Amino acid sequence: MRSSTRLLPILFLAFASACGGKGAPPAIPAVATTDSRPDASSGKYIEHVVILIQENRTFDNLFATFPGATGTTQGRIHTGQTIALQKSNLVALARLENGHWAFNEAYDKGAMDGFDLPVNATYPYAYVDPAQIRPYWTLAKRYALADHMFQTQGSASFTAHQDLIRGSTVLNASESLIDVPSAEPWGCDAPAGTTTPVILASNATIQPGPFPCYRYTTLRDLLDAKHVSWKYYTPKFTSSTPSAVGDLWNAFEAIRAVRYGPEWSTNVSMPEKRIFKDIEHGRLPAVSWVIPDFENSDHSGTAHYGGTDTGPSWVAQVVNAIGESQYWKSSAVIVVWDDWGGWYDHVPPPQLDYQGLGFRVPMIVVSPYVRAGTISHTQYEFGSIIRFVEDNWKLGRIPMSTDRRAQSIVDLFNFAGRRRKFKPIPAKYSRSFFEHQQPSNQPVDTE
Repeated sequence: MRSSTRLLPILFLAFASACGGKGAPPAIPAVATTDSRPDASSGKYIEHVVILIQENRTFDNLFATFPGATGTTQGRIHTGQTIALQKSNLVALARLENGHWAFNEAYDKGAMDGFDLPVNATYPYAYVDPAQIRPYWTLAKRYALADHMFQTQGSASFTAHQDLIRGSTVLNASESLIDVPSAEPWGCDAPAGTTTPVILASNATIQPGPFPCYRYTTLRDLLDAKHVSWKYYTPKFTSSTPSAVGDLWNAFEAIRAVRYGPEWSTNVSMPEKRIFKDIEHGRLPAVSWVIPDFENSDHSGTAHYGGTDTGPSWVAQVVNAIGESQYWKSSAVIVVWDDWGGWYDHVPPPQLDYQGLGFRVPMIVVSPYVRAGTISHTQYEFGSIIRFVEDNWKLGRIPMSTDRRAQSIVDLFNFAGRRRKFKPIPAKYSRSFFEHQQPSNQPVDTE
């Protein structure tokens, strides 16, 4: 039997000794890959990549019973007892713990038996009724589902969103960002004195770190250097109301060069629903990140935070807009959930460095070049998405990123085959519903 503690535990793996001297990039273990695919570089096939980011779900929570995938309907709690995962509603009023300390409790050095400890209850052991997330299952059946996509870190949304624009939150050879800033908003507009926790490479302990306005390189820098267009579609940012959703899930709010440069107005597109008009009017950039309003995010919460069932339809309608447009023939749409959200998953994440990997999250890849019914068991992480974009436009690599070790998601594509025609994804809520939906301005991940 294990006992619970809220002290920040030490991960059992220390940082690799090959880090080098002070200021040297950390050594990130490589993942062996093979590549016998047709050349997909320089936009030969894919001219538009759209990264649709949803929130706080594990693979087992959404796809536990998906045929052919690595899922389960049973799990172990900290006493060693095996219990059944309960079929649940997508709208979950449970407010779960998903910070680094909760990850360590749940992970339990690979035993995967402590998901009940952070909340002192077994409700994280649940999977969503497939009938309530039918658009996700339809997309997975028609295109590609990855069942070994892992978070880059065992942490929560702030660093996950940084990983999705950079592939890492490494600051130097000694430390990386983890968890969330000490005050809202999460970024350059935070109050003076705000810090971001860092995890130390030497012993995996956590201490206060820098103000959340960073100068490190992101995918944006590589795209700009090669004149490849990009946009970050996100709910409206309102620094005077720091509880608004855009203040927390806007990764570029924490990137100094963007927040205080012209791209804050030209490339950070608010609100997120502008993507529909950009598709319609031929303005879709080469690379897009799409951040949902809280109401459409799949995020669970307490009754105070609410919850809706609109997330699957939101994703379906963005995919439908692309699929029925001029962009379909040259697009790859990547649907990914940013972090585990406190929900149970049974597959132990490989520990590649002192930060993680974190738990599995679902990833669906939609493209005319993806074979129907593809289920990938390849080990991916968020750097896999970054690497795919980098390779597609020959951008090079981001310093201190996981893009070097990560397996690109290019193996999900069949560029030698015939392009597939698009068939609309049925959804409960229409595109018009989202275009006329009022912003929720709901507070979100504050831990």
